[in-house]
Amino acid sequence: MKQGDLVVRKSYGGDVLFRVATINQESAVLKGTDYRLLADAPIPDLSVVRDPEITGAAKQVRIKVNESLQRVQEQRDKQVLHNESPIRRAMNESQPYFEVPGKVLHLDGDGSYMKKSMQLYTQMRVPAHGLHVHESQMTDAVYRLLPQIKPDIIVITGHDGVLKARNRNDLQSLSSYKNSQNFVNAVHVAREYEKDKDGLIIVAGACQSHYEALLQSGANFASSPGRVLIHALDPVYVAIKASYTSIRETINLADVIHGTISGIDGVGGIETLGMYRVGLPKPKTLTDVKSTV
Repeated sequence: MKQGDLVVRKSYGGDVLFRVATINQESAVLKGTDYRLLADAPIPDLSVVRDPEITGAAKQVRIKVNESLQRVQEQRDKQVLHNESPIRRAMNESQPYFEVPGKVLHLDGDGSYMKKSMQLYTQMRVPAHGLHVHESQMTDAVYRLLPQIKPDIIVITGHDGVLKARNRNDLQSLSSYKNSQNFVNAVHVAREYEKDKDGLIIVAGACQSHYEALLQSGANFASSPGRVLIHALDPVYVAIKASYTSIRETINLADVIHGTISGIDGVGGIETLGMYRVGLPKPKTLTDVKSTV
């Protein structure tokens, strides 16, 4: 076994596929390939996976990812058609218009997940600026980047989880979580920057994050109501939905939750206006304009 190998944990029935991040003497640090999970495990508990496509858990995740991508694409196409209808009726002609989807600032504690997220934003034609930032540095990054990027939507995510060394009944304490306090601090700064929840949409959290604390600190959408593992791209799906929902309408909570892989135990939120705008007329290439002065 070596760094970079794909493995599963025998004691957990091989439920999650990991990649070995580092190896110590008797244990290894693991990163989930699909879920935002950072874990450690004794080396004897690990089984190397040669072909991830034949692993039951991995196959099920791939199926869910493909289904979720299809739903997101379908929802986006429906939103675009819905958003353009009032303009078509008002103009009574096929006048070209232009789109202004909401701009996203995505801060991610995991570099590989950040790259996957940026690929999906590009695929869905969402303007996005992504940055790999360690969870402990996110508060400073939010403070510094919000005035520079001026996004409509900010995603604050990375790795999190319920700590093993905790009181079993103390899930309401932020000290029971790996990075929820860092996410809460970053959300506080973002909400101080823009107090209007419809002026800046905040999507925050990762696997098993303290959902209630994130909402109370000012997030519009957060994980994880059921303290479950969330898929690496779930925060991205929420941001895409926000980016392409019209400013005249609230983001459909049922649609956005259904669009994620983790579902209602993984992601929740509050009523929020969308960030999508259309404009007229569409800018033209001006080559024949005569000077008047």
